Amino acid sequence: MSFALGAVAVAAGHSLQAFDTVGSTNAEGLALAREGRGPAWVVARSQTAGRGRRGREWSTERGNLAASFATTLDVAPATAATLGFVAGLALETALRQVAKSLQARDARPELKWPNDVIVDGAKLAGILLEADALADGRLAVVVGIGVNVVSAPEDLPYPATSLAARGDEVEAEQLFTALADSLVGWLEVWDSGRGLAAVRKAWMARAAGLGSQVAVELGGRTIRGRFESIDDSGRLVIRAQTGVATAISAGDVYFGSASSHAAQG
Repeated sequence: MSFALGAVAVAAGHSLQAFDTVGSTNAEGLALAREGRGPAWVVARSQTAGRGRRGREWSTERGNLAASFATTLDVAPATAATLGFVAGLALETALRQVAKSLQARDARPELKWPNDVIVDGAKLAGILLEADALADGRLAVVVGIGVNVVSAPEDLPYPATSLAARGDEVEAEQLFTALADSLVGWLEVWDSGRGLAAVRKAWMARAAGLGSQVAVELGGRTIRGRFESIDDSGRLVIRAQTGVATAISAGDVYFGSASSHAAQG
């Protein structure tokens, strides 16, 4: 089976570059965006030099999905950053379409701020957004999406799972086609940031840990409180026991018992 765009993505004018092996789909995609060759997808069967958040290394084993969507936007950087939420919604939609185990209401994927998709508390997918300012004032933007289709890393400090481990016989190519089409619809909702309120509402309906106690690691310090919301800018809002609310732009979030460990570490 080969990678292919769905009819919706083709009609929207999206293009596709597919590789067997690539260093980083995000690097390839960002190069396309800088050249104004988006909207375009870059997808690969394996990735050898992928990147996670905060410069962490992230390789993609053959059979898992490594895909990046590249485009050029005439919006403010803060608005472009909200594309991560759009991608999360598109991926959640696509996963429910192709994976039978995720179609039951009590087993649906959840979106973990700022960029993960989890199922039953275990990470299934991650999203990484990168951008470069262009000379004309626009932004070259790439949204990388990695999904554990056939296998999940075992050396992580948190639980991870794969579609195969959940009993889903899904191929990366099948998931990609559904994702490419799903993203078109959510991009229309987002509407270059004008539809952010609708995106925020949809994301909140799928939010992991909403209302629970969380710990957020911010470099050398940890903030604890109740996950209350995400604000209009996409920042995580947590409220401490003192009643003081804090809006956080970036950090590593831990739920439940993991939140207590993070606070002590």
